[in-house]
Amino acid sequence: MTSYLIGLVGTGIGPSASPALHEREADELGLRYVYRLLDLDVLRRPVVDVLEAARLAGFDGLNVTHPAKQAVLEHLDELSPEAEALGAVNTVVFERGRAIGHNTDATGFARSLTRGLPGVRMDDVVLLGAGGAGAAVAHALLSLGAGRLTVHDVDGVRSAKLVTALRERFGAGRARTGGPDALHRADGLVHATPTGMAAHPGSPVPAELLHPRLWVADIVYRPLETALLAAARARGCRVLHGGGMVVLQAAESFRLFTGADPDPARMLRHFDALEGESARAA
Repeated sequence: MTSYLIGLVGTGIGPSASPALHEREADELGLRYVYRLLDLDVLRRPVVDVLEAARLAGFDGLNVTHPAKQAVLEHLDELSPEAEALGAVNTVVFERGRAIGHNTDATGFARSLTRGLPGVRMDDVVLLGAGGAGAAVAHALLSLGAGRLTVHDVDGVRSAKLVTALRERFGAGRARTGGPDALHRADGLVHATPTGMAAHPGSPVPAELLHPRLWVADIVYRPLETALLAAARARGCRVLHGGGMVVLQAAESFRLFTGADPDPARMLRHFDALEGESARAA
């Protein structure tokens, strides 16, 4: 039986659904698959040390999450075109001693949005967060046809850097920096920061900025019903939780690690079983 050793690198990753998602799908495909959590807070080592230790220990690949999606870049041997364009990596494949970085977040988010909020208006969209996940979401939104994207991050330098990259790829008029006040005229809001996770409770925007014409998508999936989504529902917004993105990016990572074709629909059912009834709320 073909076997794989995979890990997840990041902080606060104890509640992650990734091990179960990957291992259950591997069982369905007849693969021996072990998925380990490599929490930087627990290991107390920088990401470069964890990357090298995983390589030496014979890992076949790693998923990478907050806060290492951009920090890992300089320690890889090669980047896929998508990862290079996004400036962020969420998947590392070890091949013949080389560490190759990929990004499956952008396609995962795009497929989740299309599936969960079909037909939403995207003339004007606000993105909160310009880190690794935010960069992937930004590229996905503009690739899907968003007319104008306003990017806000507490780190102004980071948001400006992302907007520069977006303008180079999609055109000068497609992206700009701005603040949450841009929500007054926006069609949609995508939240791509850790706020709302168990370790980072709260909502990234005041509820009074939300309005019924606005759709709201959150990439956080633990919990599925974040404070932001609860406030958006109460204000009459269409909402999308982060479950679809985590599953669909995981499916593509699984393909990169194994070369096997996972069943995304089956993985979504796995996620529903893991999360219970709350996973069905969209």
